[in-house]
Amino acid sequence: MDIKAFKMDGLGNDFVIIDNRQKITKLTKEQIIKICDRNFIGCDQLIIIETDKSTHAYLKFFNSDGGESGACGNGTRCVADLISKEIKNKNIILRTLSGILKSEILGNNIVTTEIGVAKTEWNEIPLSEKLNTKNLNIKILDKNDNEHSGGTALNVGNPHIIFFVNEINNFDIKKLGPDIENHKFFPNKCNVTIAQVINKDLIKVKVWERGAGLTKACGTAACATAFAAKLNNLCNDNTDIEFENGKLSISIDEKNSIHMKGPVSDIKKIEINL
Repeated sequence: MDIKAFKMDGLGNDFVIIDNRQKITKLTKEQIIKICDRNFIGCDQLIIIETDKSTHAYLKFFNSDGGESGACGNGTRCVADLISKEIKNKNIILRTLSGILKSEILGNNIVTTEIGVAKTEWNEIPLSEKLNTKNLNIKILDKNDNEHSGGTALNVGNPHIIFFVNEINNFDIKKLGPDIENHKFFPNKCNVTIAQVINKDLIKVKVWERGAGLTKACGTAACATAFAAKLNNLCNDNTDIEFENGKLSISIDEKNSIHMKGPVSDIKKIEINL
């Protein structure tokens, strides 16, 4: 089976995008895993674009483990840029499993997407029991076996937990990530972020993504981090979230809705032979 597709990324958070609006390609879970495998094509997420009557398109996101994800901020920004070039419109509305997302193409490969208001109630995230979502008191160890307790949980299309620490490089996210992702508090698993507040306008992060593992960047994690930081009075309404390859600018408006702005790559056409 030969599939025409696109490859794009936002700050290294990379995607294979398959357009199902004209020609429908049906993939098994095993085929999705194969496409995402770095020894084959390789990506953090596979995105399927489908026709939608009331928006420009419906997006389905699949993690590299083959499981479906509710939202993907960087992926949404990439597809918004792709469709914008196709229809010559700078305002793109896309439907996802977690709701409708509005994006604006600002030029110079910069795209902003409104993610919406974070869910902070325990049963909306969801958690397995009623807990203080601002501080789950989960214990994590740094590289020197010093204990740190905390974790703010919320949902921005998918479940996230953010640990605010003094120095992110003291923590091994590859080791902590799988344990926290599968923690008993999270029945649907979760994305895990270790965050270091540099100042009220800048937070450095490392992210372990649910179903995908260590990632160079994660849009929803950036949104979740900024919102969690605001809940804990650690940042301003506008703050930059810094990843390995650059920053995403997150702003929280007067309605508490989260907006994410950042770069997307050029669009690369690829062919997949399955």
